[in-house]
Amino acid sequence: MVLSTGVTSSWRRRTALGALALATATALLPSSASARPGPDRAAGHCANQSQLRVPGAAHQQADCLNELTTAGTVDSGHTDPADWAGLTPQGLAVPEGVPGIQVDGYFPDSSTTNTNHGWNHDAQFVIRLPDRWNGGLIVAGTPGNREQYANDRAIADWVLARGYAYAATDKGNTGLAFHRDGSRPGDAVAEWNTRLTQLTRAARAVVAQRYHRPPARTLVTGMSNGGYLVRWQLENHPELYDGGVDWEGTLWRSEGPNLFTFLPPTLRHYPAYAAGGPDSDRARKELHRAGFPAGSEFLWPFHHQVYWDLTQRIYREEFDPAFDGATEAGTPYCASGTPGCDADYDYAARPAEVHKAVQRVALTGRIGKPLITIHGTLDVLLPIGKGSDVYSRMVREAGRGHLHRYYRIEDGTHTDSLVDSFPGRLRPLLPCHRSAFTALESWLTTGQRPPANHTVVRPEDATAASLLTSCRLDG
Repeated sequence: MVLSTGVTSSWRRRTALGALALATATALLPSSASARPGPDRAAGHCANQSQLRVPGAAHQQADCLNELTTAGTVDSGHTDPADWAGLTPQGLAVPEGVPGIQVDGYFPDSSTTNTNHGWNHDAQFVIRLPDRWNGGLIVAGTPGNREQYANDRAIADWVLARGYAYAATDKGNTGLAFHRDGSRPGDAVAEWNTRLTQLTRAARAVVAQRYHRPPARTLVTGMSNGGYLVRWQLENHPELYDGGVDWEGTLWRSEGPNLFTFLPPTLRHYPAYAAGGPDSDRARKELHRAGFPAGSEFLWPFHHQVYWDLTQRIYREEFDPAFDGATEAGTPYCASGTPGCDADYDYAARPAEVHKAVQRVALTGRIGKPLITIHGTLDVLLPIGKGSDVYSRMVREAGRGHLHRYYRIEDGTHTDSLVDSFPGRLRPLLPCHRSAFTALESWLTTGQRPPANHTVVRPEDATAASLLTSCRLDG
C-alpha cells in the first residue's frame, strides 16, 4: 500500500502511534551466520499439536498449517493484513516454506476491542511453532494500538524462516479508544507490559510442550510502542529474556521528554508554518525546537494529517482525561486558544496526578540484558532527539551502557511504507532491524560485541533495492 496524504479513515484507525518489546536455559543457539532451521524436523509435521496447552489462556485454537508465514496465512485466514498495513515497504520479499503449528487464543480480560476471529475479546495472542526449530523463541508486542498480527510482515515472517518459534500479543487493548480500558489513568498502557510478560511465560511453556525442551534463547523485539515494551521488559523482567532489539521505541518519562512535551507545540505552530506568510519561518523554527530536524519538512504534512493531532489527543486522554472535562479525547484540529484544546496542553503545569500516571509506565534505563536500539534520524512521529537519544543517555547514566548498543539510522523515518511515497529521500529501517537482530545473536552466542554506538550513514551509491536488502551497522 503506497501512502499518500489522501488517507482513509481505516488507515487512520490502524496507524495511531506506531505506524506510533522465564528463566533462560544454558544451551546456545548457532552463530548468526548459521542460525537456520536444521535437519531435525522436531518429531514430524505438527507433532504434539493435541497436547499443547497455553497456561492461563481462557480460549485457544491450535491449527496445523503448511505455511506459517504470510505467504500462506493470508489465504488460510491465520493473519489479518489490516493489522500490518502500512508498516513495510511494497517490495519486501515474503519468505515461504515454514510448516508448523499456529495457536491462537486469548487470556481472561474484560475489554472487547479486538474483533479478530469474531471473538470480540482483548488479550488475544498468536504463537507459531515451526516444524524445523532452531531452539529459540521470539516474543513481540505490537506497534501503535494494533492487534496481534501487526508484526507478521516486518518481524514474524523473517524470524520464522530462520527457525524461531514466535509469539505476539495485542497488549490487552486495541484501537483508537484504547484509553477506555482500565479504571484509572495509565491503566491501559500499564496493561501492555503485563500482557507481554504473561505471554512470554506462556509461550515458553508451549515451546517446551511442542519440542520437549525449553527454548535455548528467548529474545524480545518490537517497533514503536512495541519497542517501548522491549525496553520495559528488559528493565523489569530481565530474567525472562536473553536480550532484545528495540525499533524506535516510545519514550515515557514523567519528567519528560514524552509525547506531551513535543506534540502540543507541534500542533500549535504547524498551521502557521503550513499557511506560509510572515509567521511561517518562526513556526518552522518552533517545530525544529520541538524535535523535528531540519530536512524533515517534507514529511510534516503527512504526519500532521495522520499522526500528530490524533496521537496527542488519545494518549493525553489515557493519562489526563480531566484536561478537557467531559469531552472524550479532545477536539480534532482545534485552533490554539480554543478551550480544552490539545494544542495548548502544558504537561509541566498539569497536576501531580498526571505525572504520577505517566510514572507508572516510565522507563529508567536500568536494563538487565543486552539491548540494541535502532531509530531513524528523520522520525517525525517520535523525534530521535526527544526519544532514543535520551534513552541511550539514560542507560549510560544507569551504569548499563555495556549492555546497550544504539544506532541512529540516517534518513530512516517512523513508518517504512513512507519510503515508497518518497523514493530517494528515505531508507527503510527493516533491514537495519534485521542486522541488529543478527548482531544480537552473535553478541549472545559468541560474545562478539556489536559496533559502538554511532550514526549509520546512508551509502551515497545506494539503490532502492540495496537499501531494502542490506544495512551495515559498521558503516
